[in-house]
Amino acid sequence: MARTKGYIRPLDFAGGRIEMTHGSGGKATAQLIDELFIAAFDNEWLRKGNDQAQLALPPGRVVMATDSHVVSPLFFPGGDIGALAVNGTVNDVAMAGARPLYLSAGFILEEGFPLADLRRIVESMARAAAAAGVAVVAGDTKVVERGKGDGLFINTTGIGVLRDGIEISAERARPTDAIIVSGALGEHGAAVLSARGPLGFESTIESDTCALHGLVAAMVDAVPDIHCLRDPTRGGLATALNELAWASGVGMNLMEASIPIPPEVSAACELFGFDPLYLANEGKLLAICPKAQAPVLLDAMRAHPLGGQSAIIGEVVADPLCFVQMTTRLGGQRHVDWRRGDQLPRIC
Repeated sequence: MARTKGYIRPLDFAGGRIEMTHGSGGKATAQLIDELFIAAFDNEWLRKGNDQAQLALPPGRVVMATDSHVVSPLFFPGGDIGALAVNGTVNDVAMAGARPLYLSAGFILEEGFPLADLRRIVESMARAAAAAGVAVVAGDTKVVERGKGDGLFINTTGIGVLRDGIEISAERARPTDAIIVSGALGEHGAAVLSARGPLGFESTIESDTCALHGLVAAMVDAVPDIHCLRDPTRGGLATALNELAWASGVGMNLMEASIPIPPEVSAACELFGFDPLYLANEGKLLAICPKAQAPVLLDAMRAHPLGGQSAIIGEVVADPLCFVQMTTRLGGQRHVDWRRGDQLPRIC
């Protein structure tokens, strides 16, 4: 519960705004922590009031990931920067096959940022953390001058535990391995695009942001020898595949007809000249596993609520150039290369 004793008046969440004093480390900072962050994330570690958290971990290897979130706009169809900050880091930990347990959260706030928006974002983070079964156990708040922070940036760091016998890593893709995606691609990127200022457009597309560790646990139980997992966020499917191909020293062959892209996403991409293979996803994953195990893994993914549209989209091949190629719907070949620029910046 929030501690309000000693403060002159409660925070004005209806009309108040962030002031420089909220980042000073004094009474205003303590009040913001008490009445907002501890009230939202309340747990035994935060209540101690320390600058660190002492954590008990179950047996296994520790997995840690950190991610900074600068998405614009802060609110978009299907989500906001708060849910994104939780789910993005939970998913980074999960891509090792690990069980996420704890998060830290660092907030960089701009002077003048509405307290109502901050509370909405923090409460969204709290809901996402509760849904994922992780605790926000440590945090930090800084305030920068008006005009120097674009509202709000959030950094989250996650810690999880990986049980023995699981070896999932970017360099483990091997020729003949199957490439699988867990569902429709491009929804997060298209949703953010639809809400973005002069580029905005009417759409029913919503971000797919969600925590994927439950799906990953079901996958690892079914096929412990998964070679690679990756959440295709910034840069989308194409960038994720190029990263894995480069790390493993192999090539990738895709089948365009097998890649699940919603019609609404395709339409948005045609309108703005974007390629859906490079659009960000925040609730999908890419898996690479031995070809013989692919049917078992696909069945396990489709049996999970977050994997109902899973599909095999290609295979790993021997290629010293580490190219990602795609057979188009018309039977031609297309080189799916790294992008030289950012198709849609500040997407996560």
